[in-house]
Amino acid sequence: MDIDAFTAVNADKWARLHELASRSRLSGREADELLALYQSTSAHLSLIRSVAPESGLSASLSATLAQARTRFTGARSNPMADLARYFVVALPAAFYRLTWLTLACGTAFTLIGAAYAIWIGTSPEALRAVASEAAARQYVEEDFIDYYSENPAASFAGAVWTNNAWISAQAVALGITGFWVPMILFMNAQGVGVAAGIFAAAGKTDVFFSYILPHGLMELTAVFIASAAGLRIFWAMVSPGPRTRGRAVAEEGRSLITVALGLVLVLFVSGLVEGFVTPSALPVWAKITIGAMVLAAYWTYVLVWGRRAYLSGERGDLRREDAGYTEMAA
Repeated sequence: MDIDAFTAVNADKWARLHELASRSRLSGREADELLALYQSTSAHLSLIRSVAPESGLSASLSATLAQARTRFTGARSNPMADLARYFVVALPAAFYRLTWLTLACGTAFTLIGAAYAIWIGTSPEALRAVASEAAARQYVEEDFIDYYSENPAASFAGAVWTNNAWISAQAVALGITGFWVPMILFMNAQGVGVAAGIFAAAGKTDVFFSYILPHGLMELTAVFIASAAGLRIFWAMVSPGPRTRGRAVAEEGRSLITVALGLVLVLFVSGLVEGFVTPSALPVWAKITIGAMVLAAYWTYVLVWGRRAYLSGERGDLRREDAGYTEMAA
C-alpha cells in the first residue's frame, strides 16, 4: 500500500475527526458524524499499522482516535479514584520495582563517599590539596553550619526542594545515556566524602553527621531512587528482552514518570526537614530521630503497599486502555 496516496485520499476525513473531537459541544448530526468518522478511521489505522506499525502517522491517528473516544464514552473514571490509585497502587509499585537497584546505588555512593572521607581525613597532603588550613577551619566552624541557617527556613526549604528535584529529574530523564547517573552519583558522593573528610581532620565528625543525617537520610535516598530509575531506562534500551526496544523503553519511561512525580513529594518532605529541623535548636538525637522516622515511613510504604501492588501485577505503568496498543493490528 502506498502510504502517501492513502494519506492524500483520507486526510480530510482525519482532519474533520480531529476537529469534531476537539469541540466542547456537538449537535446531534455532528455526534453521528463523529461516530462514523471514528469507525472509518479505526479501520484506516489498522490498515496503516499492518504496513507501518511505528510510523508518525500511526501515532497521530491513535491520539486522534483516543481524543474522539472520550467524546462519546465520557471520562474513564473519577479523577479522585485515579488519584487514590496513583498513591495506593501505582506509585508504591513503581518504587518497589527499584528497591534492589536503589540499594545498589546507595551502596556505591556510600563506598565512594567513605573512601574520600578516609583519604581526606587521614592525609594532610590530600587535605591541603582540597583547601588551605584557614579555609578548612572557616568551613568547619562557620560556612557549613551557616549554610543551614543563613536564610529563612521556608525559603531555604523551597530552594533545597527545587535543587534536589532538578538533580533527580536529570537522573531520570538523562539516565538513558548510560553515563549521566554514574556521573551524578560519583560527583555527589565525592562532595559529601570531601566534606566529611575535612570535618574528620578537624576532629568534628560528630558535628558533620548531626547536620547531614536529619535530612540526608531521605534526601540521599531520593537521589538513589532517581538514579535507579534512570538506569532502568538505560537497561531497557540495552537489553529489552522479548519486547521490541521501542516498546521496552516506552513502558519503562511511562512507569518511571510515575516515580519522578512521586519523588517531587518525597523531596518536598526532605526539604521541610532540612529547612526546619536540621538548623533547629532540637537535641541532635531528636533531629536524627525525625530524619530516621521519615526514612522508615518511606520504606514501610514501599515494602508493604508496594510489594502488595507489585505481586498483584502492578508495575507503575499506565493502564492498558490508556497506554495504547502494543501489538500490530491488521
